Amino acid sequence: MIDKVVASAEEAVADIGDGASLAVGGFGLCGIPVALIDALHAQGTTGLTTISNNCGVDDWGLGILLSDGRITRTISSYVGENKEFARQFLAGELEVVLTPQGTLAEKLRAGGAGIPAFYTAAGVGTLVAEGGLPQKYDADGNVVLASSPKEVRSFNGAEYVLEESLTPDFALVHAQKADRHGNLVFHATAMNFNPLCAMAGRITIAEVEELVEPGELDPENIDLPGIFVQRVVHVPPGSPHAEKRIEKRTVSSSEGAS
Repeated sequence: MIDKVVASAEEAVADIGDGASLAVGGFGLCGIPVALIDALHAQGTTGLTTISNNCGVDDWGLGILLSDGRITRTISSYVGENKEFARQFLAGELEVVLTPQGTLAEKLRAGGAGIPAFYTAAGVGTLVAEGGLPQKYDADGNVVLASSPKEVRSFNGAEYVLEESLTPDFALVHAQKADRHGNLVFHATAMNFNPLCAMAGRITIAEVEELVEPGELDPENIDLPGIFVQRVVHVPPGSPHAEKRIEKRTVSSSEGAS
């Protein structure tokens, strides 16, 4: 088996060039590959297409690439926590392909499974299926690019829309644990999109908190087999770029507590 460990995040992303497409794991700010995103930002890569559940926040995650104008197109399902995202979209600086969350997940899973397209009920009877969903504006607020109509078919009396799968050039993911062969274990909410992104990417790069030797992981506890992973970077807790942020901190009042 191949030892897939590389020395640094910088080395891992060095061949991600301008104009590349990326699937980026995580859910909100949970389980996002911060070290890999920071390394990509530092090397100056631009013109990126990103595929992710969301696009980070204004100063964290994919938000740092967005704020510097490195992302030109994004395929996402939730974009409500980033003011710079909204500004760029409405100003005509960013192309946005809004996708139902379950559909986005299945687009990635299908891409990783070698399935080119699938039918789903999500979006039938809406602009998702009928076309006309704004994807890009000009500086004056006019729609210059809108989604195209998609094929709709009836199965057993119900209608379904055809969605194409996603196979981006690269996938950047975060895992709790990995061995040198690229077998990955994810933690809790990080399971939501990281495995799917890892499956879909033509080249998948995983940053991991704990690195173990081959044979130390119980096969029954492996969430994603190493066949889907090409590079592994060890980013242990406490190291630079290993900070984990809380997207929204809510503190309850002690008044009235019994």
